[in-house]
Amino acid sequence: MQKVKVEEAVGMVLAHDLTKIVPGEFKGAAFKKGHIIRAEDIEELKNIGKNHLWVVPLGDGRVHENEAAGRLAAAAAAQGLSITKPREGKANIVAVHRGLLKINRSALAELNQIPDIAVVTLYDNTIVEPEQIVAAAKIIPLTMDREELERAERICGRAGPVIATRELFRLKVGIVVTGSEVYSGRIQDRFGAVLKAKIAHYGGEFLDLQYAPDDTDFIQGRIQGMLERGAELVLISGGMAVDADDVTPQAIARSASEVVAYGVPLLPGAMCMVAYHGATPLVGVPACAMYNQTTILDVIMPRLLAKERLTRADLAALAHGGLCRQCEVCHYPVCSFGKS
Repeated sequence: MQKVKVEEAVGMVLAHDLTKIVPGEFKGAAFKKGHIIRAEDIEELKNIGKNHLWVVPLGDGRVHENEAAGRLAAAAAAQGLSITKPREGKANIVAVHRGLLKINRSALAELNQIPDIAVVTLYDNTIVEPEQIVAAAKIIPLTMDREELERAERICGRAGPVIATRELFRLKVGIVVTGSEVYSGRIQDRFGAVLKAKIAHYGGEFLDLQYAPDDTDFIQGRIQGMLERGAELVLISGGMAVDADDVTPQAIARSASEVVAYGVPLLPGAMCMVAYHGATPLVGVPACAMYNQTTILDVIMPRLLAKERLTRADLAALAHGGLCRQCEVCHYPVCSFGKS
């Protein structure tokens, strides 16, 4: 930063806001920090009593903060996201459509190790709405080294999109509620209504609800029936614990071409089972989903509706942030739960 005469400041970057006061009419910034001084600004600067300015020279090796922020945001964001006009060295990245936010965390960390850069995002796997700000690129000083900016752009190019959204599909979702006491009519089912509400909330299409007793073959038949009717996701509830009558996990395993995990490090929801029949997810939903407002189902359902194939590593990663605080008033997803 250096002090120069107003007449010599043309082409340089203003280092701080310059206030203009018109008694009874106006008080505010006549020129904002980061403004590039133009020849036509000189008279107005003198009118507000400025004969000297603190400025930052904009040489060949430096890039103005607004240009740098815009370039950085554009490099980091995928198609399907929009970039706001940079102001004061910051450009926001905004969702265009409803979708699942995906962050390349390793690339994000690498970007933020470059001096003078701050790229910040919402949590990975957050559902975002149109016109919602999902990330921002900020340049710390008034100008940035051109080579460092180009290094950041190369990181984004190499890693693919650092910030992206995936479409949430309206998948057909079938429900199989198990339990001999429900199937026989001894007690009234409450699980089906809870699962139907979850499907509607996350944008799936409810296909059908079927009941089954605690019989492995019978449950397997119900699952197969859902698949034959075109289910793209099957939720199977009841019988997911270790009681002698709990045979739902065996039925899911028989129906699956791949069992990803029976048991997930997340509470409430540890007794969840995730499996696949081909490309179709089969999810064993533990009893906690009937009593708790937010569980494992809320964490993985958006990812399944985005047609993301979950792996054992994906589920293991949920351990970090996998403990629900059990707040009296639930604020999910604006909380730490499920944010691995």
